[in-house]
Amino acid sequence: MMHLRLTVPPELEAEVRGCLDRVVGVAHIAVLPGASRDPAGSLVLCDVARESADELLVELRGCGLPERGAIAMADAGLVLSAAADRAEAAAPGEGADAVVWESVADITSEESRLSVTYLAFMVVATMIAACGVMIDNSILIVGAMVVGPDFGPLAGVCVAAVRREPRAAGRSLLALVLGFVGAIVLTWLFSLLMNALGLFTRDLFEAPHPATQFIWQPDAFSIVVAVLAGIAGMLSLTSAKSAGLVGVAISVTTIPAAANAAVAMAYRQYYEAWGSFAQLIVNLVGILVAGVLTLLVQRRLLAR
Repeated sequence: MMHLRLTVPPELEAEVRGCLDRVVGVAHIAVLPGASRDPAGSLVLCDVARESADELLVELRGCGLPERGAIAMADAGLVLSAAADRAEAAAPGEGADAVVWESVADITSEESRLSVTYLAFMVVATMIAACGVMIDNSILIVGAMVVGPDFGPLAGVCVAAVRREPRAAGRSLLALVLGFVGAIVLTWLFSLLMNALGLFTRDLFEAPHPATQFIWQPDAFSIVVAVLAGIAGMLSLTSAKSAGLVGVAISVTTIPAAANAAVAMAYRQYYEAWGSFAQLIVNLVGILVAGVLTLLVQRRLLAR
């Protein structure tokens, strides 16, 4: 169940109550007249089955509540109620398959903003991966994948594309591109510094790296894994399964490829750098295409 808190101005109260009555799956409606001071109006509380939440939000948007009042929604967690059980049974579909598009759009918008924190995570993750590449340490590579926040903007592009919001897609794409460009440039400088300190050496970089050589050698499996990761990532995002997103982060070679490109450029190994860039592009394109197709299929199935 999802819990909604609605701030309703007096002129919209009857219309909002009509929305709550029309949508199947709504339960536990409570009205506190005059409880809201800014904006002035009533406070309406209710629970709704997850599979009906998106329909209810569309209805509430249609009556202009976000512009003249407010809508707040959160997961209700544990709800012990016969009325809630009846509401979930009456709602079409299964809660685990439901997509609350407003919530997904809000999450991806937040995760794809070009902020100092986002850039810091991108740079730190790429530098960790550079250390992993240099000493051929797969543990550091996996750690860098988990730290990297690049799936947020990727998901933002996918959701915005499906919702036909070009400005949101452009904002996410800008964050993605600038994040990787900044991370690669700073990791290149980091590699030069580490070389000057004697911690990175050309001999160490050119030594055999059996555990990490896949990073700059894209093949058919790179495409397959990127597509599967894009599908898993979108399913995890729309079902709010954060553990699945961690698995997606570990599956794709985006941050390590960017790190290897930076280190290779520091040692003027341009062939390996181009291979790393190819691996990066293959993964990004595969995730984007698979993510958009997954969301389109979900929308079509839910509509039916």
